[in-house]
Amino acid sequence: MNNTKYVFVTGGVTSSLGKGIIAASLAKLLQQRGFSVTIQKLDPYINIDPGTLNPYEHGECYVTDDGAETDLDLGHYERFLNIPTSQANNVTTGRIYQSVIDKERKGEFLGKTVQVIPHITDEIKHRIQILGNTGDYDIVITEIGGTVGDIESLPYVESVRQLLWELGEENAIVIHLTLVPYLSAAGELKTKPTQHSVKMLMQSGVSPDILVCRTEHEISDNIKRKLALFCNVKKEDVIQSIDAETIYDVPNLMFEEGLDQVVLNKLNLSSEQKPHLEAWNQFLKKHKNPTSQVEIGLIGKYVELHDSYKSITEALIHAGATNESKVKVRWIHSEELTPDNVAEHLEGLNGILVAPGFGDRGIEGKIKAVQYARENNIPFFGICLGMQMAVIEFSRNILGLEGANSTEMNESTPHPVISLMEEQKSVTEKGGTMRLGAWDCKITEDSKVFAAYQNELISERHRHRYEFNNEYLEQIKAAGMQTTGINPKTGLVEIVEIPTHPWFVGVQYHPEYKSTVLNPHPLFVSFVNAALTHSKN
Repeated sequence: MNNTKYVFVTGGVTSSLGKGIIAASLAKLLQQRGFSVTIQKLDPYINIDPGTLNPYEHGECYVTDDGAETDLDLGHYERFLNIPTSQANNVTTGRIYQSVIDKERKGEFLGKTVQVIPHITDEIKHRIQILGNTGDYDIVITEIGGTVGDIESLPYVESVRQLLWELGEENAIVIHLTLVPYLSAAGELKTKPTQHSVKMLMQSGVSPDILVCRTEHEISDNIKRKLALFCNVKKEDVIQSIDAETIYDVPNLMFEEGLDQVVLNKLNLSSEQKPHLEAWNQFLKKHKNPTSQVEIGLIGKYVELHDSYKSITEALIHAGATNESKVKVRWIHSEELTPDNVAEHLEGLNGILVAPGFGDRGIEGKIKAVQYARENNIPFFGICLGMQMAVIEFSRNILGLEGANSTEMNESTPHPVISLMEEQKSVTEKGGTMRLGAWDCKITEDSKVFAAYQNELISERHRHRYEFNNEYLEQIKAAGMQTTGINPKTGLVEIVEIPTHPWFVGVQYHPEYKSTVLNPHPLFVSFVNAALTHSKN
């Protein structure tokens, strides 16, 4: 018999309260108590996945080993838990409806009228339990996107109601995350928004077992008692989540509040083991007490929304802690960079990172940033599109290939040093059709990347359509840019370096997706270290 327990995390009052961080922090504490835990996200939008969403809409699109394009919260899950997620960890309304409609077309419903209840809710319940039914997990935490009361979230809340009934007490519980705002004019915290939110949840037939209250000020015992009275929970089940200096403080704060113990009590689970957070707190100590500082320029075209580069900024934090250095990010919009002002924008940087992206907007600015880093011996890190820009810049300015470009930006470029992959040429649909997920790469031993990885064969995650054009391989190598990482199956170039430069590395893959608190990504660690060396010169 499957004994997996389920924890559902819902949100009320307002979005962006940090359900993902609360879910990840609880999972971390339970994991450190010896339980096998995973987290999944249910997204109420009708897109099949966030792969076709503009980063301004939804922040970055996070990619798993199995090639799923998912919500950025899955990045938090991996960074906290240090275990990979998969397609099963992210479900969207679009995927649910697509699945139900496909079954209807095949006649699987035997002529019945297909309805939200039971057909859509059955599909949601099935998806929620996929990970639990593997038998690999003691506890599955499910974060429900959006806010209680949203029309889009109703089928999910209804599915939770049904599951709570079907699974029975002690097998499934609901944590409701709300806001307790502080009104400075009145000088007090207000519980009414939380009361209304819980009432709305209860109207859907779901009573929260635990309240987690986001707040800027300490919540007194009186307020906890008031919330408990009005929201049908015990006082010890009202958990304060006060604003933290960093998201990495939240597991400690939740441990102090006893969230993990309350959850275990509700699920009738026991653990003698206290959470072992020694390695976690070692990271926090280094992160909060840096002995030096470096400034990295992040050159992108979605820089107005920092969440567009969430995994990159978190990877820089992990690498900074490893180097006992504070990494200050200077956000630079590539559209604003011109030959006349590039020096002014990039002056004083200890490292330059040219970020991933799609489309031709802001491309010339990225190329100018690469040139500035190359000519001024500033440590350079190009990721995905950033690597392609490095190849284009080198081809134009060192090889003298005038008009060299990617066919993504200019189909009729005379020198397509970056071009569409052969298998992509017949692809017409945009969603889920890129080169996605984990691919192997073989590294040249005498290289900066080998020094970082200390390994000849690596596996990294991809998300792109265009590749280094091997017709220009020998020409580029002869001029001094080396290809130090090759996909052993396809022969495609994964990594380029300039050995005569202090640290100049471009990678076709996304190393930021695999950086975690306990396993900072070696390339980011090496890049920040190079920036540190540059700052001392």
